Amino acid sequence: MNQKRTFGAILTILGIIGIIYGALGFLHMAGVALSKINSLVPFAVGLIFFFAGINLVKATGDRA
Repeated sequence: MNQKRTFGAILTILGIIGIIYGALGFLHMAGVALSKINSLVPFAVGLIFFFAGINLVKATGDRA
């Protein structure tokens, strides 16, 4: 696994965490106290990280 794929996997995981945190903040669950507008920020950043990571993993070719 090369560095681009590793970085893509890290971005994807961070994106998933951001999406979950934004969703929990929007629903006021699990002790996450964010307003509905403020919960959109981690959700949007999570989406950006998630799709950037997925595209980086897909676009990077394997080398033997």
